[in-house]
Amino acid sequence: MNKKFILAHIAMFCVALIYASNFTIAKPVMAGSTPYVQPFGFIMMRVLAATSLFWLTHFFFIRERIDRKDIWRLAICGACGVAGNQLSFFYGLNLTTPINGALIMLTTPILVLLLSMLVFKEKLTGMKGGGIVLGLSGAMLLILSNKTDIPDAPNPMLGNIFVAINAAFYAVYLVLVKPLMSKYSPITTLKWVFLFGTIYVIPFGWNQMLAVDYPALPPSIVWSIAFVLFFVTYLAYLLNGSALSIVKASVSSTYIYLQPLLASIIAVAAGKDEITLMMVLAGFLIFIGVFLVSKRPKVETVPSSVEEDEEDLLPHLVQK
Repeated sequence: MNKKFILAHIAMFCVALIYASNFTIAKPVMAGSTPYVQPFGFIMMRVLAATSLFWLTHFFFIRERIDRKDIWRLAICGACGVAGNQLSFFYGLNLTTPINGALIMLTTPILVLLLSMLVFKEKLTGMKGGGIVLGLSGAMLLILSNKTDIPDAPNPMLGNIFVAINAAFYAVYLVLVKPLMSKYSPITTLKWVFLFGTIYVIPFGWNQMLAVDYPALPPSIVWSIAFVLFFVTYLAYLLNGSALSIVKASVSSTYIYLQPLLASIIAVAAGKDEITLMMVLAGFLIFIGVFLVSKRPKVETVPSSVEEDEEDLLPHLVQK
């Protein structure tokens, strides 16, 4: 295998590992009756850091302007892909367990398919229809089956619902942002998406961010915050973009399957979660559902334009 392909696969694995770690590393920052940082305050920190880093990167390395006609789409992408997505994710993660959150996030490709059917008029096959039913059934089983006495998970059912809402926001974002990612550099697109997202998050997270007692934060919490701000929000996007310049999008999309596995290993090893039979059953249904939805038939019957649109969505399915 060519050296650059090996490096691309290492980069994609690192992205999956970063996102999987996020479920366990971010949760202690917001856990407990008196959290170090409230969920929306944490999001405020995250979008401010990401916006600053993307604008700095663009300033030093990219020379590209956007068309004024694309401002409205960038604004909507900021609402769905940053504000709605991140606010619902961190609020949900604060209420549920890391493994539950990782499994629920795996339904994103299924939601993207549903939206692609509406936007790109993609044909629904029996296999993909079965995958949708299985995947969403697994998600519903996970949402409805949780106990209420889980440490650091005060309301797993509500938390799972908000993580599912986050996945829906992200799916809408993927459909809307596709033309922008094709037209501009990812850095150019992301700097504007995060700028608009930051504006939308300010009413929810500004006061919570200011209320943090920063001098009293333990070193472990400071490192957790730094990990989320730099690695999860900034570095993962850059690594994924670099890998996609070398390998096909369909190859990148397969790494989404690693997230629940890695998230489970990390959460159990850290003593932050435990695997139950119901989690295994729900995870199995979701995995099979996503596999059926993502499987491409040997003989393509969809128009080439639809195929290209779907292919361009796949790299972004590895979330947060």
